[in-house]
Formats: sequence, structure tokens, C-alpha cells
Amino acid sequence: MKQTKDTYWTTVIAPREKFFNLGLKSVWEKRYLLWLFIKRDITVQFKQTVFGMGWYFMAPLFSTIMYMVVFGRIANIPTDDIPQPVFYLSGICLWEYFSTCLTAVSGTFQTNAGLYGKVYFPRLVTPLSVVFGKLFRFSLQLATFIIVYVYFVARGVHLCPNVYLLLFPLIVLCLGGIALGLGLIVSSLTTKYRDLTNFFGTFISLWMYATPIVYPLSYVTNPTLHKIMLYNPITPLVEAFKYGAFGAGAFSWGGLAYSFACMAVLVFIGILMFNRKQRYFIDTI
Repeated sequence: MKQTKDTYWTTVIAPREKFFNLGLKSVWEKRYLLWLFIKRDITVQFKQTVFGMGWYFMAPLFSTIMYMVVFGRIANIPTDDIPQPVFYLSGICLWEYFSTCLTAVSGTFQTNAGLYGKVYFPRLVTPLSVVFGKLFRFSLQLATFIIVYVYFVARGVHLCPNVYLLLFPLIVLCLGGIALGLGLIVSSLTTKYRDLTNFFGTFISLWMYATPIVYPLSYVTNPTLHKIMLYNPITPLVEAFKYGAFGAGAFSWGGLAYSFACMAVLVFIGILMFNRKQRYFIDTI
């Protein structure tokens, strides 16, 4: 069909010309969609539930109790003289946000296949909405941690919050960025190799035990294992938060820089792969 004088195209769908075009401009132009997807994800989570938001408060508490029994009593793993409830909660809150974002983003194509096949919009909006939407759940779990933290302080337990706690927003940003980047890479690969989904679920579970969530980094005394754990980009983030909240942990500016470098690389590669794969996703799903 020829375009006449009175015809004006509002949207033009065409192959991308630049390989390194991340498509962030189109996401910004459709930012209202981001908010709509965030609202949708939050609303759906509470529909047809008995306790509603209460699950977000109870889940970290149940996990904490289990860790106290298994790792605190049975395995007798120390917590750097930090009360076990706040020690475990600090790690659980961070890890839950990271793992839930990573799992949800890695299934972006499969979860939204029906929507992608019906209407065009910047596909990157959906994984971004996951990372931002999970902040609501994370804030509720963080509130649980703060309540327990204040309880122990009121009882006279000597916890030493310090100025490094101000890095907390950057820590959360880095966790979300790593989950976004790695999730986009996995999502792009699983469109062709479906069995990677099962492997990745197991990988996330094992990853938690390679991160100082249920034990302090100081507990790992083997030099080789200690060094390997420092290559885990989540380790410096968890330790930085614990150091800021408790005054105990292995804080390192170099470690934080390494985590942010990993985040930047993963996000860049993830968006590139995601944008290339979305062109023929519907044909291969």
C-alpha cells in the first residue's frame, strides 16, 4: 500500500540497522507500559489468596526458623556473634529478591508468548517490569528484617550499623541488574534449548550455597574456596550489606567494583541477545 499525503505512520516495524542498538529509547517512550505491567504483576500475586501480602512477611520468617534449626543448631555454623534471626533474615531478603527476579526474567519469553504473538510493543518492558515489580515484595520482606533488627537492638544487643549502610540502594540496584542481565541471557537461550530451564533452576538453588547467606564468609577458611567465593558477584554485595548493618563482614570497595562490572557486562550482553532473539521468537517457540 502506497503512503499518500494524508497518511501518517505512527509506528514503523523494521529490522534494526545497528548491532549495538539496545532499544532503550523505545522503552523510555513506552514507559507507561512499564508501570502497567508492574501493577499487573503485583495485583495478580494477591488474587485468590487467603493471607494476601501476609505471605511475604511469613515466608522469610519460616525460612529463618528452618535455617536456625538446620544450620544453627544441627550444623552449628557460627554467625559472627550476630543473633541468628537477623543474620539469616539479612541474607534471605537479598537472596530472595535476586533469585525471584532471576527466575522470572529467565522465563520472560515463555511467560509472555501469548502476549508477544498478539501485539507489538518494546519486549524489553516485560523483564524490566519484573525487576521493578519485585521491589514491592522485597520492601515487605525488608520491613520484616527491620522489625526483628529493632527488636534485638531494643533488647540491648550490640549491633553496629555504620555509614556503609548508605550503600544499600546501590546494592539492591546491582542485585537487580545482575538478575536482569543473566536472566535475559538465559531467556534468549531457552527459546531454542528448552532443557536449559530445568538445569538453570537447579543452578540457582546451588548458587545460594555458594553465597554467604546461611554462613559468614569468615567461616570459609580454605584459601582456595575463599578465593573462589569472591568470584561470585553476589558475595561482595551480601557482605557489604551485613557490614553496614552489623559492623561484621568482609567489606571491600574492590569487591563492589567487581560486582558492578559484572552487572554492566551481563546487562549489556543480555539486552543485545534479547533484542536479537525477539525478532524470530514467535517462529521458534
